[in-house]
Parts: sequence; structure tokens; C-alpha cells
Amino acid sequence: MNINGRTIFIPGATSGIGLALALALREKGNTVIIGGRRTELLEQIAAAHPGIGTVRIDTTDQDQISTVAKSVIARWPELDVLVPMAGIMRAEDWTRSGFAAGAEQIVETNLLGPIRLVDAFIDHLRSRPRATIMTVSSGLAFAPLKVTPTYNATKAAIHLLSESIRLQLAGTGVDVIELEPPAVATDLMPGQRDSAVAMPLDDFITEVIEILETQPDATEIQVERVKFLRYGEARGDYDTVVSVLNDQDPH
Repeated sequence: MNINGRTIFIPGATSGIGLALALALREKGNTVIIGGRRTELLEQIAAAHPGIGTVRIDTTDQDQISTVAKSVIARWPELDVLVPMAGIMRAEDWTRSGFAAGAEQIVETNLLGPIRLVDAFIDHLRSRPRATIMTVSSGLAFAPLKVTPTYNATKAAIHLLSESIRLQLAGTGVDVIELEPPAVATDLMPGQRDSAVAMPLDDFITEVIEILETQPDATEIQVERVKFLRYGEARGDYDTVVSVLNDQDPH
């Protein structure tokens, strides 16, 4: 992925990995627009970082996605990168009933949101000389964390979705790359920001940008720390990976 001179829309980038990535990409000379649900937070980010575009969007609302997509394309017609970043991660207990409603919310945000966003922007992206969709999965797409079954499942789905649409879009000028974070020190889950096993956010973003710059043909953006999870099955130590992952988890 060429990360200079692009126009990038990142829905779900008002905090954590999304915001940090948006700011890093802006420093590389790109036009960056972030989306989020909270107007006051968007205003704070715009004031703190002049030049960052902001758009209010709820990625669980199909009608709003369609409306916002048209507005974003009209305002930034050179848009050529879409990064559906919005996601939620929650601990769940599937040993007794009552988990379905929460699981549906996770699926709505983590899986249906990106699907709807790609649907809303794909025609425009195909009209550009070169475009990129960067999906966001997780190391947990490849090794399960016991306490987050629906999150794991949605990220595994995003991985295979990325693989599939990459095949469909081959030759169209739209590249599909997949960002696969490990545990990163953010507020995605309670206690994760201070976890000893979470990768510092600045270190993660620095390594991601380096990969994007030095490996322009990479289809999976993997920092070194995520490879323990990503390749356990290929290495033949999957059971050990799952055991270590869950032994380290504080929840």
C-alpha cells in the first residue's frame, strides 16, 4: 500500500488504534477523515489536530452509512482508501442463557458494519485509478481467547472475508489488505490499556507504518508480536498458543 498522497476514510477512529493510525497516516502526507458516533469527541479531535476531517457516523445504522458515504464522497472525491475500524470487544459467558443480545451487538458492529461500509464505498473506490480497502481483524481470528467468543468469531469472519473479496477484486484496481493487531494497550477491553501483555500503542503504530512503507505488496499487515497467534496452527503448536494466550488473560 502506497501511504503517501492518499485520501483515507477511517470510520471508528475516535480513539485507540484507529485514532493513532489516522494521525500517523496524516503525518505521512495523506488527507485523513475519521468517523465516529460522538459529535463532541469529533469536535475535540478536530480542534486538537487541525486538518483532520471528521464525520459523524454510526456504523450499525445502514441508512446512516449510505447517507454519510454520499456526503463523504461529495466532499472528498479523491477518496481512495477505506479503513473500517469500528469494533467492540466484550467478555461473554456462554455457559448459561442471556448472551445472545450482546453477541448480536458485537456481530452488528464488527462484521455487518464493515460489510455495509464496503458496500457503500465500493463503486466509488473502483472509479479511482488505484484504491485500497484495509480491513481490521485480530490475532484472535487465529487463536481463541476464551472470554470473548463472539469477538473471536467476528474477527475470523473478517479474515476470511478479506481473503474472499481480495480474489473478487483482483484486477479491478482495488487492493484489499488486512491489519491483524495483537493485544494493544488501548481501552478496547477494561484493563487492557495497563495490561503487561499488551503491546504499547505507539510501538504498534510505528511498526505498522514501517510495514506499509517497506512491504507495499503485503496483504496481511502483521507486527512481529501477532505472529505467535497467527501461525500457531502452521507451526504445529496451536494448543500451546491457545493455552498461553488464555493463561495470560486477566479476565
